[in-house]
Amino acid sequence: MTVLDVGPGTGYYTELLAPALAKDGLYLATNWETPSTAPEPSAHHWSESEGVRFDALLRAAPDIYGKAQVIRVDYRAPKLTLEDARVDMVLWMREVHMMKNWGTLDAWLAQIHRVLKPNGILGVEDHRAAVGANPEETVQKGYLPEAWVIGKIEAAGFAFAGKSEIGANPRDTKDYVNGVWSLPPSFQSGPGYTPADARERAKYQAIGESDRMTLKFVRVADGGAR
Repeated sequence: MTVLDVGPGTGYYTELLAPALAKDGLYLATNWETPSTAPEPSAHHWSESEGVRFDALLRAAPDIYGKAQVIRVDYRAPKLTLEDARVDMVLWMREVHMMKNWGTLDAWLAQIHRVLKPNGILGVEDHRAAVGANPEETVQKGYLPEAWVIGKIEAAGFAFAGKSEIGANPRDTKDYVNGVWSLPPSFQSGPGYTPADARERAKYQAIGESDRMTLKFVRVADGGAR
């Protein structure tokens, strides 16, 4: 399979996927066109520091990551330099809330629909807001309602194919001052997203990571994104 990992951060899933795909597949990942000139966003992701660290990860272990390919993209106006119907699977691992915050979700959906093969898979993991919550409000804290995410992606030419509760966490109350970034692994619960003190850190460690939706979509074979 050819798998595109959008927004790999510092490479958590890269370490899992790239070696598995090296023999008979292809691992693709996006990164800034020039990480050193990328803006430092307020939404905790797609930053200069992460982009530089990701490139360094690949360079440091060519025996493991030498076959991985980086697709350079401007996250503020995404356009993938890939031919149509090139990719078997696309992964958005905690990316949809970022796309929503940056105002680029529709552009990303169109690009992914274009590069995925007919019946190709779009896998989505993200922080899950409470049922019926307002996405315009919750996204500021890093969360999105599951039904809203499903509806948005379906409207762009994808069929909802299933879900898993593997990332569910009922301890996540989703009402923290600094949103999901109060929880591990960020622990940014002080004013201005400063690091949590020892007491706060213990509190959020006991809660664990966020309550997450894990969704599978299939690219509709006939017709373009709508």
